Amino acid sequence: MRNDPIPGPTDATLSSGNPPSYAGQDSRSWPAPAGSAGSRHHPLFRTAWFVVNGMLVLAVLFVMYSTVWEYSTRRYLTGFSDAIVPETSPGDEKIEAILNWMAHGPARQTGSAIAFEQDRDPTDTLNYDALLRVCGTATNAFINLADTGGMKVRRLLLLNSHQMTKHVVAEVLVSGRWIIVDPAYRTVMRGTDGKTLTREDMQDPAVWAEATRNIRGYSPDYTFENTVHIRIARFLFLGLAVRKILDRVIPGWDDSATMTLLVERESFAAMLVSVLLLILLILLRTSIRWYGENRLGVHSTHLREQICRAYRAFLNTAT
Repeated sequence: MRNDPIPGPTDATLSSGNPPSYAGQDSRSWPAPAGSAGSRHHPLFRTAWFVVNGMLVLAVLFVMYSTVWEYSTRRYLTGFSDAIVPETSPGDEKIEAILNWMAHGPARQTGSAIAFEQDRDPTDTLNYDALLRVCGTATNAFINLADTGGMKVRRLLLLNSHQMTKHVVAEVLVSGRWIIVDPAYRTVMRGTDGKTLTREDMQDPAVWAEATRNIRGYSPDYTFENTVHIRIARFLFLGLAVRKILDRVIPGWDDSATMTLLVERESFAAMLVSVLLLILLILLRTSIRWYGENRLGVHSTHLREQICRAYRAFLNTAT
């Protein structure tokens, strides 16, 4: 038997620094897919990748659910608005139509207002008589109907010296002025001359006294010297810090009618939050993929590649 020496790497190979090539080596095994054996050397990356992808799938489902919820709520409100609010009437007539419906509408379901104290779903606030008698939920019903009726509307919180809410009213943009409407008392604030009043007008004690003089049971505590549209002071120091940051970055953020809808319509808030969450997770997934490919050498199959492979597989099967 011949004892031929086992050939080794040549000097040229050693000097070049390139590793020898072995037969049968699969050149596609590296970089490896994120879920393959090659990524097992980076368990933290592998875990983060699958967690983020799972959350992304849930976020997509959340967006679909919240969009359907907002669409159905909008359809529901449109039905109410079409029956109550005259589409071609000016703003003040639309307001009076909504207040008249709230005061003299058809028989509604009975229920405890306490049980729905924090309810901001218009499908409830428009149908329970007890809720239409509480300032917060009555204002919620008015705001949702006015918004669907094509008016710009926002809520206004009247605060006491401890920054606690003592009453809730609405502001409606009519002829370039944000006039005060009190849905709980079914009234539009007016002066002695019959002119509608704004928040600035109601800060005058004499004007306030004249405007509320004929409203039965109107509390003398419902004054306008301290008001906000969105109250985040309940979060104490964190709330005050957030308000200061928002006031500096986005001046007038709480004056927007959109901010009122976020707190007065749960379906709209859920839809917006779900979209923002989806965008955040997409950016996070992109960052993790970039880190894995450029720092760890772990290749993840892009979605477009998967779609192309599925399409080619479908064509091959069909043929």
